[in-house]
Amino acid sequence: MSVEAYGPSSQTLTFLDTEEAELLGADTQGSEFEFTDFTLPSQTQTQGQTQSQLDNQVNGPDGVLQNGGVDDAVAKTSQLLAELNFEEDEEDTYYTKDLPVHACSYCGIHDPACVVYCNTSKKWFCNGRGNTSGSHIVNHLVRAKCKEVTLHKDGPLGETVLECYNCGCRNVFLLGFIPAKADSVVVLLCRQPCASQSSLKDINWDSSQWQPLIQDRCFLSWLVKIPSEQEQLRARQITAQQINKLEELWKENPTATLEDLEKPGVDEEPQHVLLRYEDAYQYQNIFGPLVKLEADYDKKLKESQTQDNITVRWDLGLNKKRIAYFTLPKTDSDMRLMQGDEICLRYKGDLAPLWKGIGHVIKVPDNYGDEIAIELRSSVGAPVEVPHNFQVDFVWKSTSFDRMQSALKTFAVDETSVSGYIYHKLLGHEVEDVIIKCQLPKRFTAQGLPDLNHSQVYAVKTVLQRPLSLIQGPPGTGKTVTSATIVYHLARQGNGPVLVCAPSNIAVDQLTEKIHQTGLKVVRLCAKSREAIDSPVSFLALHNQIRNMDSMPELQKLQQLKDETGELSSADEKRYRALKRTAERELLMNADVICCTCVGAGDPRLAKMQFRSILIDESTQATEPECMVPVVLGAKQLILVGDHCQLGPVVMCKKAAKAGLSQSLFERLVVLGIRPIRLQVQYRMHPALSAFPSNIFYEGSLQNGVTAADRIKKGFDFQWPQPDKPMFFYVTQGQEEIASSGTSYLNRTEAANVEKITTKLLKAGAKPDQIGIITPYEGQRSYLVQYMQFSGSLHTKLYQEVEIASVDAFQGREKDFIILSCVRANEHQGIGFLNDPRRLNVALTRARYGVIIVGNPKALSKQPLWNHLLNYYKEQKVLVEGPLNNLRESLMQFSKPRKLVNTINPGARFMSTAMYDAREALIPGSVYDRSSTGRPSNMYFQTHDQIGMIGAGPSHVAAMNIPIPFNLVMPPMPPPGYLGQANGPAAGRGALKGKAGRGGRQRNRGMGNHGSGQANMPNSQASQDVVSQPFSQGPLTQGYISMSQPSQMSQPGLSQPELSQDSYLGDEFKSQIDVALSQDSTYQGERAYQHGGVTGLSQY
Repeated sequence: MSVEAYGPSSQTLTFLDTEEAELLGADTQGSEFEFTDFTLPSQTQTQGQTQSQLDNQVNGPDGVLQNGGVDDAVAKTSQLLAELNFEEDEEDTYYTKDLPVHACSYCGIHDPACVVYCNTSKKWFCNGRGNTSGSHIVNHLVRAKCKEVTLHKDGPLGETVLECYNCGCRNVFLLGFIPAKADSVVVLLCRQPCASQSSLKDINWDSSQWQPLIQDRCFLSWLVKIPSEQEQLRARQITAQQINKLEELWKENPTATLEDLEKPGVDEEPQHVLLRYEDAYQYQNIFGPLVKLEADYDKKLKESQTQDNITVRWDLGLNKKRIAYFTLPKTDSDMRLMQGDEICLRYKGDLAPLWKGIGHVIKVPDNYGDEIAIELRSSVGAPVEVPHNFQVDFVWKSTSFDRMQSALKTFAVDETSVSGYIYHKLLGHEVEDVIIKCQLPKRFTAQGLPDLNHSQVYAVKTVLQRPLSLIQGPPGTGKTVTSATIVYHLARQGNGPVLVCAPSNIAVDQLTEKIHQTGLKVVRLCAKSREAIDSPVSFLALHNQIRNMDSMPELQKLQQLKDETGELSSADEKRYRALKRTAERELLMNADVICCTCVGAGDPRLAKMQFRSILIDESTQATEPECMVPVVLGAKQLILVGDHCQLGPVVMCKKAAKAGLSQSLFERLVVLGIRPIRLQVQYRMHPALSAFPSNIFYEGSLQNGVTAADRIKKGFDFQWPQPDKPMFFYVTQGQEEIASSGTSYLNRTEAANVEKITTKLLKAGAKPDQIGIITPYEGQRSYLVQYMQFSGSLHTKLYQEVEIASVDAFQGREKDFIILSCVRANEHQGIGFLNDPRRLNVALTRARYGVIIVGNPKALSKQPLWNHLLNYYKEQKVLVEGPLNNLRESLMQFSKPRKLVNTINPGARFMSTAMYDAREALIPGSVYDRSSTGRPSNMYFQTHDQIGMIGAGPSHVAAMNIPIPFNLVMPPMPPPGYLGQANGPAAGRGALKGKAGRGGRQRNRGMGNHGSGQANMPNSQASQDVVSQPFSQGPLTQGYISMSQPSQMSQPGLSQPELSQDSYLGDEFKSQIDVALSQDSTYQGERAYQHGGVTGLSQY
């Protein structure tokens, strides 16, 4: 029932058809972006009614507006909807009557041929896409982590449970079909092992014909009919966002309906992180709840992972402790097992007494097998004779979250936790810059470490003189050496021990090793649960150094006794503990450097100590509260090392991530205008490999410390398409499939190609441990591991030594050769988190000698960043297809990437950090414009718009469209009438100039703006002011501002002049852009555009 059917009188009000207006229509319908000023009726009003009912309400069945002619129909639509009398005709009641039991739980479609029953959640869903990128049934199976389905008894195939013909497996994500030779028969088989078995060849099936039942996130139409366009339009319209909320609600209340979403309190969003904070109490009040959200989520995740009927293989470790080996059935990829995690093993059978024991993980699944090994704390009563009937529980430990909360509290309550200067800097207040008076060393290179280059020397020299500094270390630029050198010089100053932290144990170990080479006394503090895990620096670990202390013979005797007998008498145990504590304190007090993880800095053994100098490496991978754990131990000099163009912290809870927990402290300080010192010479990659990442992510500033000749392997015989460029993009046409977990993807064609390339590299003389295979999807990772070992033409052992892992696992490491399998290839879905520029940056910068990308250019080129990459590879003549031994240039054509206008800072626009902004998403063609193809899976950052309300007046409307640096949460802007009054340069300054003392906690509330720096100075005087301050210039190597073509900047109904001539907004915006973009001292690029007025901004 389209609007046209009503004839000309209906033209006052037209409803947007979903295809024509993707920007406002289906996908964002209602509130993916929480916008309320669309002229479409709001979500609540249209909730129960279908599109056609709406037409009838407004236009009446005869097409005459029932309330007489309305002059300004658009403005009054919403009132009309509320007031109109509602006349139903027969057809419209179709969906409001009681629906049959088998109606789709999302949209109500109930044609038996179109619906599928989910065996686990006992609900029906249709195979239509509605407004989402996948069909409703697949959406539900993925969200609810269900895997078994049954077809409707009245459908064409009758009541069929879908299962494998061979083994009876019912996981629909694994199932596929082989058309048998007699065409009327179709055989369902699971992807592995049944479809890949050789025994099939006897029967007349051809396993290479196997295809999955779910393609492009939708069941094949011969299996489950896809509802017609007509039916889908008449069904209940439900957005992807509502579906997600509904699924969350079903976890608590399985009978909940869409109407329940409207109830207050169903979905409260936590308060968003800010850029500047009034005081440490406000800081704690915002971060505390986010840490709690993450903790609750983590706890729920761990505790829901109980597994029954586990078979255990028992073994005895070298340290006489019992080890239990077992495999878990393919759990969900959300669950990340780490070495050191605690697991509780229970015996449930009747062949031995009931038993439970706690142990920690010492081996996780890898290429050598999917077994997990745990070492038991005590093996008393363990039923080692019995292999079956065990249950595994994950023990959730709150330690790390408790330490973060306690650090936030300390920061708020304890005056001595950090120096006044750092206190104010971290909260984003204005403070006079301070120079630390210290004796600079004659030679900056530390003994035992390689010589520094010019940018490293500059970094070390500057850091030693500043109380707070950020060092940005792009890939391969010698971050670790620079950090170790800084620590060496700080320790030599004799101001007590230096505390060195990093978010992960691996990073801490790497840095510890380097610092140890300088000859300093280093102590590595481990968590108690990790003391048994071996690492390259175990000999420096506190618990091992105590064993080797000669100064305490009594402790050594007791230790020996404990090792031999296993336990001590209670008196001895007490004495042993007291001695051990004394020894620990003595070692820690006398150390030059103490190394531990960020959370480890909350260890009670460090509680009484104060550290003047603190260095946090890889700080861009830690959440802000995690960084605060070491910081509150008395920091007077704080150095954060990291790279905000590489991966950020992992936050499991989407709500907390969306509210800003996934932004690191380093990033926030960069946005505040603290300028990182960038290391500029890379020693890892062949110059041809570093060109693209350097230009796109680092403004072309990376210099090569290695020549092409240094990066040619001796005795390695591999034909690169261009001999001087060891890289190529191998065009692959396969389709993605959903992996068995339902939450990940795999691509069999790509896997086969990756295996061929790996085999070719191995034959050419590469060693297996020099090759790394990166894939962003767990599904592809596990498929590749199996595929390579079963189908590879060389010995299985060789393939086992090739590391296959996710981008995250490779961060901070390098290999000689990297093969990147992109996996995504589809029509509707987009490319998921391949979209994240930081992921691409990490993947491309791991290799020293060569990079090979395997992917489907058609799907990838829709995204601007990948479009750039593909064009670059094409220009270099390394975009190739065909058989590996006869590669030829691909003739594929891509749309030319839009020219990067800002030549001084070409890459900034790609690296916008995790906190994208709602309006940025709405600007057509910007990197995050998601109105076009599908919805990438993890872009949940867009929902909340922090600057939604910017005061009254016309400027409010205009401001809505300009992407301000991400979520700079600004105080309310002064109303336009304000312009005449405050014109002094210091209009919005905090009253803290020159007062670095901690007593300066009171803030200037001159404008009621909580002293938030320049963010709200209406005059362009402010921007001059910023530039004149030497340190407040943030080289934002990330364009937080996506410039959009002027014609697209205004929302429908907003004329251009309104935008450009509003002088209040123009200058106001300039000063904000300036704060964010004062790049580095030479940087004038963006500023030149600004002064031409906002409309002068070009697309990039």
